[in-house]
Amino acid sequence: MKFKKTMLASLFAFALLGTSAHADITVGVVQPLTGPASGLGIPVKNAIQTWPKTVAGQNIKLVILDDASDPTAGVKAAQRLVTEDKVDLIIGSSATPVAIPMADVTAEAATPQLATSPAGLPPGKDKWLFRLPQSNGVMAYAVVEHMKKQGVKTIGFLGYTDAYGELWLKAITEEATKAGIKVVGTERFARADTSVTAQALKLSGANPDAILIVASGSGAGMPQKAIVERGYKGKIYQTHAAATPDLMRTAGKDAEGTFVVSGPAMHGAQLPENNPSKKAALAFVEQYEKAYGAGTRNQFAGHGTDAYIVLEKAVPIALKKGQPGTPEFRAALRDAFETMGRTVLAHGVLNWTAQDHWGYTNETGVMLQVVNGQFKVIP
Repeated sequence: MKFKKTMLASLFAFALLGTSAHADITVGVVQPLTGPASGLGIPVKNAIQTWPKTVAGQNIKLVILDDASDPTAGVKAAQRLVTEDKVDLIIGSSATPVAIPMADVTAEAATPQLATSPAGLPPGKDKWLFRLPQSNGVMAYAVVEHMKKQGVKTIGFLGYTDAYGELWLKAITEEATKAGIKVVGTERFARADTSVTAQALKLSGANPDAILIVASGSGAGMPQKAIVERGYKGKIYQTHAAATPDLMRTAGKDAEGTFVVSGPAMHGAQLPENNPSKKAALAFVEQYEKAYGAGTRNQFAGHGTDAYIVLEKAVPIALKKGQPGTPEFRAALRDAFETMGRTVLAHGVLNWTAQDHWGYTNETGVMLQVVNGQFKVIP
């Protein structure tokens, strides 16, 4: 009888060890699935739902919440994930004004956060925050390099009043100044605005060589149309947040000829063979469109796929120091992001370090042009 009890105790202990070795990695996903930024968040969520069910031998448990494009809702979702679900990682938000306040929650809870928007924080405040999108500075560099080739000497700025707009204004001003390009007009609008007629008239009146529109998803079409309808004949540029089919859908023929900066994820088939992201970009497109249909991919879906590539590389490193569901694992995962080295994603080559949680280089940005209602990579 004693022998049987000993055997049962040993088997139970073995079972517990087995469970520990193959614990669930719980990933919280906070995305704008409704509201103005839903065109960004839904593709990210869709891409994440195509992930394999495991990573590094560990089961993946997804907890997906809607932040409704609202910072308050995003914070509440993050708080629930870290207190109730005890997630190992949070992915989100794709709305910059939501991702930034979420970072206070994840930092306090010592839980890594992969932002799917270019969320800017003051130096030293992003210990637990890493960005999957390229920095606005990296993308502004690509835009200004193209402007130089186009002979642009003056630009106007028409962008969001929120953090995304502020960060882009800072980035484009810095890069333009280096290139001897002058910003001659700055106009703002809120994400919920339905008209920018007054702003468009002011910028058109200033007659800059080019206008940069800073908006995202379906919100990028309205200011595009306003500028064109005011009779502006110069060059129009859009940021990587607008590199989605929503631009052509909402702006129609008024999008024609527009220059858009983008990561490489969407355009693998058009990339040269020596582009390091070509293989990953093609794989992303194949995986996403197999699940959701031809032509359904967009810029933001690529970040959802890239998040899994990051986990494939970082999780085995983190598992050497802790098991999923523990503070040790969460800290080790954060550390692994900083030390995993050169990682090729669909959106470019990433190399996060302790000093840089953006990680991309100035070679990252790909310039596109809308031609016959389609994005074409500019050689």
